[in-house]
Amino acid sequence: MMEQIEQSNGRPPLICLDRISKSYEEAGRRHTVLHEVSTTFARGETVVLLGKSGSGKSTLLNLLSGIDTPTSGEIWIDDQPLTRLSEHARTLFRRRKIGFVFQFFNLVPTLTVLENLLLPLELNGRTAPADRQVAVDLLARVGLADRGRSYPDRLSGGEQQRVAIARALVHDPLLVLADEPTGNLDSETSEQVLDLLGTLTRQTGKTMLMVTHSPDAVALANRIFRLREGQLVEEPRANVVGEP
Repeated sequence: MMEQIEQSNGRPPLICLDRISKSYEEAGRRHTVLHEVSTTFARGETVVLLGKSGSGKSTLLNLLSGIDTPTSGEIWIDDQPLTRLSEHARTLFRRRKIGFVFQFFNLVPTLTVLENLLLPLELNGRTAPADRQVAVDLLARVGLADRGRSYPDRLSGGEQQRVAIARALVHDPLLVLADEPTGNLDSETSEQVLDLLGTLTRQTGKTMLMVTHSPDAVALANRIFRLREGQLVEEPRANVVGEP
């Protein structure tokens, strides 16, 4: 499929899903979450994924990150056949190429704010003074230059999510996956966090896929998709009104 796409438009997309299906066994019955989903996402594109709880949104992010594997079909990211890689190779790919923003921040409580930012760099063997400076500079860009020595529990929810955004970007990933990044924040803080996330990903040219129930997030999107009955369907912006 990748070869056909490259021939048709002259440039391969960053992400290609080729007939992806994912099923689980539940109480002796087979439950299909995704059924032969095929689509592509361009480099530098921001995509919002909508859908009811249990529709498969987080499952799709787990497949794109290589945390989980599909029942059938193939996933290509940056010309790499993710579904053909070993578990170890997928782990290395995830560390180098993907940044995560979670609903509940997932900061390491025993590490300072700056140490949380340095962790993705250290996992990739980047421990030079210049790498540390990248983290320091990014902390300033998210408005927390004076909080590097603080621990996460000393920060507000909005501040913790700012740290999480910086951590997702510090190792210069190709792809940012955001799973309900404002789901644990009040409306005013959510707006600020979305604005920051959108600004930083655009400025750095990142591709971002965001799972959300927030109508405000739709404004960030280049394209909007809805997961319904195992299918991923692109939605015109005008059709997306209120809660998905």
